[in-house]
Amino acid sequence: MTTPLKLYPDADETIEGVGRALRAGRTTCAAVLEHCFRQIDLWDDRVHAWVFVDRAGAMQQARERDAELKAGRDRGPLHGIPIGIKDIIDVAGLPTAAGFRPWRDQVAVADAPLVGALREAGAVIMGKTVTTQFAWIDPPATRNPWNTERTPGGSSSGSAAAVATGMCLAAIGTQTGGSIIRPAAFCGVCGYKLEWLSVQTEGVIPFAPSLDHIGLLARSVGDLVLVARVIGDRPRGDDGQCDGEETRAPTLYRLGGLYHDRCEPAMASAYTGAMQRLADAGARVVEGSLPLDEVHWSHRVIMASEAAAGHERRLTEHRADYRPRIRELVEEGLKIRAVDYTRAQDHRIEFSIDVTDTFAYPETGTEAQAIALPAAPGPAPGPETTGDALFNSPWSFSGHPVVCLPIGLSPDGLPLSLQLVGPELNRQGDLYAAARWCERVLKSAARRTEG
Repeated sequence: MTTPLKLYPDADETIEGVGRALRAGRTTCAAVLEHCFRQIDLWDDRVHAWVFVDRAGAMQQARERDAELKAGRDRGPLHGIPIGIKDIIDVAGLPTAAGFRPWRDQVAVADAPLVGALREAGAVIMGKTVTTQFAWIDPPATRNPWNTERTPGGSSSGSAAAVATGMCLAAIGTQTGGSIIRPAAFCGVCGYKLEWLSVQTEGVIPFAPSLDHIGLLARSVGDLVLVARVIGDRPRGDDGQCDGEETRAPTLYRLGGLYHDRCEPAMASAYTGAMQRLADAGARVVEGSLPLDEVHWSHRVIMASEAAAGHERRLTEHRADYRPRIRELVEEGLKIRAVDYTRAQDHRIEFSIDVTDTFAYPETGTEAQAIALPAAPGPAPGPETTGDALFNSPWSFSGHPVVCLPIGLSPDGLPLSLQLVGPELNRQGDLYAAARWCERVLKSAARRTEG
């Protein structure tokens, strides 16, 4: 029998909580990993989150981390923490297949720098999680653990499903449109798309380099922060505190227009209720808008053009091995004019400035800590799709960081989530604090309702 899923983990189910138990001697790194293996045995025959689980290698790592703790060496908050890696990122000794049959035996000779940073911080690298082919939108083998007749989202499909079911405590993902935030939302976990270029992308298979972002999925906002500090640049404004509760209620910039008009009823109701709970708890909510005209067109032009540049020769050589939707995108990109690509890149710079100005000078003159909007139009749709990235791609286009967190369940029992778009790196600590505060308020309200 599988463990019931829940939107908000207990304290001992988070990286922070497991770390406290390890340091108090209440558990071991090997025992934490064994629990993850049991969850894989319970869930993965139905969910299909993993391409490969390196059981022997991971257990060796866990025992080494136990020996270090016993000898008095503590590598930090990720010491002994089991983490999955999306299968477009190199892990030494394991294949990096990207869902592409000809690459299934292509073994990486070195870790990607972000994986090396995780190892140095003491994380236990468990294996490779399923990605959609080349991180595009062709549906993957992975299913949503809340309802296996629904999509887990894409392209970081396996990473989200693995975290939701406790098969690992965090997983690395990537996003070019909505490939971290949408799976996090659909699977009821927290997601974090870091700011563009804040993490080294060496050893990561590119899709559209101008838009590709690194990020991660975990069970709580605090856990996201702990992993982000290891793989990315530490932002100014981050005071280093994760265990304390933030007391300053944030100012949130609430976007209307598209994000109201395209919401399904369940999402609209959950979002309105969540924003009201945050306002009642002290958040200042500022209504406003952004110039979204042509953003999605420009994002698509850049993405298709750069995907075509990377895949043109390979598609010619291996056409039968390409899934239909990635093949269609490459063929679309080959037809785009250079002048349209240039205009789209100019628009990207302009829109990024518009978003940045929103935090400094909202319409009321109040400095905002985050832009708040639904993470997706509704709950996870069927498995023939990975869902609509409409609400996510503007922030991949602008390059700003985004945190996603659950806000409730739809009438049919599927997760619904909020996304918070944050300022650029020099104020990213504001996003951390705002997300932690919002999580605490929403979690408390949910548990009062359950009680």
